[in-house]
Amino acid sequence: MTPLHRLGRLLGALVTSCVLVLGLTAAAAPAAAAAPATGAGAKPTVVLVHGAFADASGFNDTIALLQKAGFPVIAPANPLRDAAGDAAYISSVIDTIPGPVILAGHSYGGIVITNAARGHANVKALVYLGAFAPDEGESALVLADKFPGSELGSALIQRPYPLPGSTSGTDGIDGYIDAAKFRAVFAADLPESQTRLMAATQRPGSVGGLAGPSGVPAWKTIPSWYLIPTQDKVIPPAVQRFMAKRAGSKITEIRSSHVVMISHPAAATAVIVAAYAATR
Repeated sequence: MTPLHRLGRLLGALVTSCVLVLGLTAAAAPAAAAAPATGAGAKPTVVLVHGAFADASGFNDTIALLQKAGFPVIAPANPLRDAAGDAAYISSVIDTIPGPVILAGHSYGGIVITNAARGHANVKALVYLGAFAPDEGESALVLADKFPGSELGSALIQRPYPLPGSTSGTDGIDGYIDAAKFRAVFAADLPESQTRLMAATQRPGSVGGLAGPSGVPAWKTIPSWYLIPTQDKVIPPAVQRFMAKRAGSKITEIRSSHVVMISHPAAATAVIVAAYAATR
């Protein structure tokens, strides 16, 4: 049996135990209350939003575990251009989902879900996986330096790019993590062979987007869960604890690098399942 299969069996047991503890079996609830909008017995759609310097493939192992447990999953490509525009794009994805949604974000993806969830009554929970959970007016770059510990700033390489209609060709600036520093800063607990590929294929984050202010946070009205990787060198754990406490999130901590959903997919999945069990 592969490690992923073993994790899948453990996840199945976790889902069962959560349901039993809460007494929320389909047999015990009225049909109208137990059946999500997508059909009797259906689970909510989990929408996973990646951050900068990564893409949706970083959720692959988490997706496999969620699908094994019966959750529909969508992991859209986050544009990584600006906070408001990225949130509007993810909001448009949520618009296409008729039933309940659990919205989870990693890193800068946390800013996106914080804004994208507004106005969507079907978003039942927010899950922050080593992510930003900003208040109104805050940005990723400001929050990352709120407490000491982030090594991101000194690792960034800036590359200009043209914006639509640009005549100078240098209206926008993309931030990449220096390949020589990528593993130490972003994913120190992953094999070097893997992080070399991740560094080469990283999707940059617009510096303007990372500096853009967040809007009114959805965590003020939607319950949230937070998985804090305690070895994070992008968003210091102290910053994450501050944001999670402020948002009233249910907090779990794990010894992990920033890419907690890659190095610990079972832990990331367990937090999402806990959000489902508490809000179904």
